[in-house]
Amino acid sequence: MNMLDPIRGVRPGPLGGAGLAERLRLTGVSFGYVLAFLPAVPLAVLSLLAVVLGVVGVGFVLAFAVVPATAAVTGVHRRVSGELLDRRVPAAYADTTGVDVWARPLRWVADPARWRDVGFLLFSATGGFLVSVIPPVLLALPIVYLTGLIVDPGPVWVVLFLGALGLGLPVWWLATPALVRARARADHRVLAGSRVAELERRVEQVTETRAAGLDHSAAEIRRIERDLHDGAQARMASVGMTVGLAKKLLASDPEAADALLTEARDTAMASLDDLRSVVRDIHPPVLADRGLTGAIEALAMSIALPVTVAVNVGGRLPDPIESAAYFAVAEGLANTVKHAEATRAYVTGSHDGTRLRLVVGDDGRGGADAAGSGLSGIARRLSAFDGVVGVDSPAGGPTTVTIEIPCPT
Repeated sequence: MNMLDPIRGVRPGPLGGAGLAERLRLTGVSFGYVLAFLPAVPLAVLSLLAVVLGVVGVGFVLAFAVVPATAAVTGVHRRVSGELLDRRVPAAYADTTGVDVWARPLRWVADPARWRDVGFLLFSATGGFLVSVIPPVLLALPIVYLTGLIVDPGPVWVVLFLGALGLGLPVWWLATPALVRARARADHRVLAGSRVAELERRVEQVTETRAAGLDHSAAEIRRIERDLHDGAQARMASVGMTVGLAKKLLASDPEAADALLTEARDTAMASLDDLRSVVRDIHPPVLADRGLTGAIEALAMSIALPVTVAVNVGGRLPDPIESAAYFAVAEGLANTVKHAEATRAYVTGSHDGTRLRLVVGDDGRGGADAAGSGLSGIARRLSAFDGVVGVDSPAGGPTTVTIEIPCPT
């Protein structure tokens, strides 16, 4: 049994081992919520101090420690509450990519999601604590009173112990699932924000994604036009002129005409290669023939360092998803070869029925910049599919680039 399995229900249910195990599990979760009180109090105080002291500059420095720590704490609660409720609790922080380091606190102050984090800290240190402390206290009371009865076997301890068994344990049995669910739902409500705010964020994200997609499509069209104009079109025009000249020389100089026709044939074959190259950049033939797994394996074989591939996506995926994922992996491996100074790389991937997840990693020197042209290009390409890119690349390495694309089947 996983501690964070979804809560099965709040009804009493039949007495038995399964019901007892479920309530003990939820009591453990509730105790974890209680322990969250410890970081919530100082972080809430420091968050408010950072805002107040921001006018004198000290708050800016304090924010660089408090804001990431707060995001880490609330991130744990998003995961816990999300899994207990079997629903996703998004963070939806304002993007600070490309923002100057000293300008980030101003972006944080204006970000509603960061203020929701602060509100959650205050809730976790007050009402959340009171709700969560009830199940472990109700379960612990019989043990405490039994210990007192053993140490001092007087009538007071007998009454307390019997009262805890007769009243405390039934209340614990009945109330624990409802209290843990209430705490998880409250966390979700505070951290996720209102439905209207979420819809507004999604509309803004879709608008940005559409604009980026249109810009990318326009750039791709211009590139294809340029490649055709400078490559295949120029070669085919040359073929036409060469064949025309050969036709004129056919009667007077057959050998020269034959040489020109040979040249025209070679040029036509070269123009065909140009056309194949253009098509390959749109949708690689290996991707159409072998699917995403086979295409990544073929890609890895062409990289100038050892690449281990462990991708299992369980069959074919929609063509646009496969193409976006393939080019994202190709860009990630290209960055490894160009910048990482790595001795080996790897690509892993899986598809759980709702989301495609790929990881490109290496043992290089690290320090990859998520705002760089290569990684930001991957993010722009995937944004059209609501995909995301995560980069973990500390100085000294290693580097992992995680690609996730929603892909329900």
